[in-house]
Amino acid sequence: MPELRVSAPAKINLHLEVLGLRPDGFHELAMLMQTLDLADTLTLNPSADGRIQLDCDRTDLPLDGSNLIVKAGEMLRARAGLPELGARMHLEKRIPIGAGLAGGSSNGAAALLGLNALWGCGFGAGDLQAMATALGSDMPFCLDGGTQLCFGRGERLEPVAMAAAPPWGVLLIKHPASSVSTPWAYGRCREQRGSTYLDSEPAFEARREALRRGPLVAALQGAAPLPPIRNDLQKVVEPMVDSVREGLALLRQAPGTLAVAMSGSGPSLFALFPDLAAAELARADLAAELAAAGFEAWCCRCTGSGVSLV
Repeated sequence: MPELRVSAPAKINLHLEVLGLRPDGFHELAMLMQTLDLADTLTLNPSADGRIQLDCDRTDLPLDGSNLIVKAGEMLRARAGLPELGARMHLEKRIPIGAGLAGGSSNGAAALLGLNALWGCGFGAGDLQAMATALGSDMPFCLDGGTQLCFGRGERLEPVAMAAAPPWGVLLIKHPASSVSTPWAYGRCREQRGSTYLDSEPAFEARREALRRGPLVAALQGAAPLPPIRNDLQKVVEPMVDSVREGLALLRQAPGTLAVAMSGSGPSLFALFPDLAAAELARADLAAELAAAGFEAWCCRCTGSGVSLV
């Protein structure tokens, strides 16, 4: 079997609403996620030694069984009942690590898709989605990608009916020294907003329906202007993390922005523009300020698919 290459794109949250707590202790979420063309590449080769091996062009990424790529490979092999299967994998990183962009989840989804093809396991889309759900909350979305409503822990997907991916350009920034713990962010959210959490399935469903029928989906379908982006975790992270507060202030200065927000639990931040050219113009306009503050910056497009063989 010749080597396979899989593209593993990043995502941003165009909406992240914390509804309340589930019986399993996780937070019940109502989100809208969007895939970007900023992507890692996972290269896979079969091996005859029954080992799942991973290396990376970054030295600060764990490559052992804690990595979702390795976990995905071990789960796929176990579900196939073929312990002799092996693979050598190389990850080329472009998505910043620990950034709220689902880079790790997308890498794990890429491993599920790629190894299923490399090993000839024959699992269908539903099987891969079930494995993705068991491995991580963002991973089911990363398999499919595009523009989707995501409910539950993020594993319940509802594609938004659109003719094409949004035309927006995205200016994405992150301070390389900054990190935000996702459990910490959700813990802060519970401390500060727990008294207002919804506590029943009918109440959760009412908020889901409000998002389905709200101005954001209408804007994505070209029927309304883009509303401000809601991210409940941003409300608790921004006051506490200097780079998030400073980066959002810088992005808000850029001319022509449609919206500015934090993605996921951060610390990555983004601004939306009418098209890629406008995003690139804004990056050039802010270049000196971003460099002085230590931020890295990327310009991206919205895309209509998730992980894919290339």
